[in-house]
Amino acid sequence: MRGNQNSLFYGVDRFSVLLYVILVVLGWLNIYAATYNEEHKSIFDISQKYGKQLIWIGSSGILAISILIIDASFYTVFAYVFYGIFLVLNILVVYFGREIKGSKSWFGFGGFGIQPAEFMKFAVNLALAKFLSAQKIIINQNFRLRLRDLFKNYKNTLIALLILLVPLAIIKKLQDETGLAIVFIAFLIVMYREGMSVNILLFGLLSAILFVLALVVEQKIKLFIIMGIIGVIAFLVSKRNLKSIITISVIYLVASGIILGTNFFYNKLEVHQKDRIDILLQKKVDPKGKGYNVNQSKIAIGSGGFSGKGYLQGTQTKYEFVPEQETDFIFCTVGEEWGFLGSAFVILLHLTLILRLIFLAERQRSDFSRIYGYGVASVLFFHLAVNIGMTIGLMPVIGIPLPFFSYGGSSLWSFTILLFIFLRLDANRLLILR
Repeated sequence: MRGNQNSLFYGVDRFSVLLYVILVVLGWLNIYAATYNEEHKSIFDISQKYGKQLIWIGSSGILAISILIIDASFYTVFAYVFYGIFLVLNILVVYFGREIKGSKSWFGFGGFGIQPAEFMKFAVNLALAKFLSAQKIIINQNFRLRLRDLFKNYKNTLIALLILLVPLAIIKKLQDETGLAIVFIAFLIVMYREGMSVNILLFGLLSAILFVLALVVEQKIKLFIIMGIIGVIAFLVSKRNLKSIITISVIYLVASGIILGTNFFYNKLEVHQKDRIDILLQKKVDPKGKGYNVNQSKIAIGSGGFSGKGYLQGTQTKYEFVPEQETDFIFCTVGEEWGFLGSAFVILLHLTLILRLIFLAERQRSDFSRIYGYGVASVLFFHLAVNIGMTIGLMPVIGIPLPFFSYGGSSLWSFTILLFIFLRLDANRLLILR
């Protein structure tokens, strides 16, 4: 039963809304645990972070309802307008914003702050969906192109990449927000779904692997020898013709270039970024300095055991051993107080929502809605994987919030907008003729 067509929630996927509500409520409870104050025990105390988060939750609910009220075509028509507005805001914040932790990326309003970079995610998603859905063709699928056809065939891929790279560059270079900038990499998954060659994704993955190996292995000659052996084996199992020789040689040269260029790019990083990479790769051990956050994070999560210490009983959390434990490291509170069972449950809830969004995206009758839906799922997955990865020491600390859990109005608002625009588009799908 779909209900009354005049109902606000007509056609809205209620299972996704339910998952959203559960995640937001659990996030609020964990923020309360992470910042618990004996002198302010009421979870509704707005002088504390958990009270302020309740205000953000309430305003997010109003925001979600407002999004559902607006006609679905509004998001398609004004996709590029949103993109342009938030690009401008992300530039203006550098000049008129409030500086927090050395980064000018916040607009201040009394005791509250808004981070425009968070909202760039839904704006990029709208613009990318608008552009790709308007092409009516699949973006490039292979590399076998004649030189004179290169630009013509790759035009759509290049424009789509520019839609991602422009805000990435602004947020990274002007605001120095590395974590928020690299989130836009998640949209490559969307481009792959729409026909971008898997070779591009494989190239990115192999480049990352070579970059790490080049940092870990002191003697680069060993890597060149190993690649040479792999190249010989590849030639022996191939057709062993001129084309194979050229292909293997080009791959070897590109890989060699990446290895030789690793130190150059590594040296371009800021000191704290290099320290985080060194600690992650165990080239440097500094448990009381640069590695303090991750070290305390792993202690907190590990101390929770199988079933946890119990709600509000986390000692690492209660005595604030983990910095940023209510924001980027909120998963530590989950691990310590809820244990393995609770942590697995939280991850399962997120994955269930992501898989549900993929299912909804595949049933869309509109290319725009499908592409946008995959964008939402990709961003949520990227945040989930990177946030949990950095709290357990598998990824460098780059400051990415856990969706719907981390404290902060900007992130909660941005995730709410991102999700509910898609739910509004999905509710409108039966009105679209194939």
